[in-house]
Amino acid sequence: MHEARDVDVVVIGAGQAGLSAAYHLRRSGFEPDRDFVVLDHAPRPGGAWQFRWASLTYGKVHGMHALPGKELTGADPARPSSEVIGDYFADYEETFDLRVHRPVDVTAVREGEGGRLLVETSEGTYATRALVNATGTWDRPFWPRYPGQETFRGRQVHTAQYPGPEAFAGQRVVVVGGGASGTQHLMEIAEHAAATTWVTRREPVWREGPFGEVQGRAAVALVEERVRQGLPPQSVVSVTGLPLNDAVRAARASGVLERLPMFDRITPTGVAWDDGRTVDADVIVWATGFRAAIDHLAPLRLREPGGGIRVEGTRTVRDPRIHLVGYGPSASTIGANRAGRAAAAGIRALLRSSPEPVAAR
Repeated sequence: MHEARDVDVVVIGAGQAGLSAAYHLRRSGFEPDRDFVVLDHAPRPGGAWQFRWASLTYGKVHGMHALPGKELTGADPARPSSEVIGDYFADYEETFDLRVHRPVDVTAVREGEGGRLLVETSEGTYATRALVNATGTWDRPFWPRYPGQETFRGRQVHTAQYPGPEAFAGQRVVVVGGGASGTQHLMEIAEHAAATTWVTRREPVWREGPFGEVQGRAAVALVEERVRQGLPPQSVVSVTGLPLNDAVRAARASGVLERLPMFDRITPTGVAWDDGRTVDADVIVWATGFRAAIDHLAPLRLREPGGGIRVEGTRTVRDPRIHLVGYGPSASTIGANRAGRAAAAGIRALLRSSPEPVAAR
């Protein structure tokens, strides 16, 4: 094994939160590829946005907040968001000379010597004094398990592999999930499919009227409290409800958004409930969300008995060298920006308070 390369900070992930952290580190005087390094496993700039389906145009994106220091202006609302935001992120990286390393896979983070963390990657090992983890959730789609799932003769796809609505033309489709992706998939698919059925575990909560700063803070506070308790984070969207707009109202009026409770089992030809009701299906679309992609941190034993990682601000309670950004309450685009700034400030304070001996550098 080659000798580990010393840096002050490793940033894992170059989505919104990772780029925000890198920007604020850069502004604080940290030099890319000397004092800090940004590692990203994706093939190109854009974070998880680059993998979004083509029918998600920029005009359909809810609340894409600009990265710090550079606005996103003049974007064509009819262009796929994957292209718009991918180009924006690429320009951002170049403008601020962030020198993102990609594609680089991080396999594990372990305790090293002299108070450093060892970050094991596909391009070698880094020995770092602090870590910003900005790996998001896209790499960990959540697939629920239901009796009979393996017997289904049709197709099962997750939001992470959603091919766009045209792929469901003439088919009978069951969409599972009551979040923003589930409702968007359903409304798109209904225009092409032979029939659609919408099922959710809980009754959907629709939100009327404006969603201002006060409501946003209250929603984030609910997510933040779970993280403080060491519980797995919920998405911010899960506590804000689903916004009502003209398209949603039309879909509700037409019956497309008529919701059924969650089925009890899956059959070879569809889904079934214990009360005897059945629905035939050619495809089941699982719009069931994602989980935090943090398995590479497992050697550090940061998880609490409740299954999550306790975080105060962005700093993990069990290890002050590690900051989680884009996790829990900072999973929104504006939250990711703020988390990147907070993590950079926390790391500056940590490194000032624990100066390394000259001989160790």
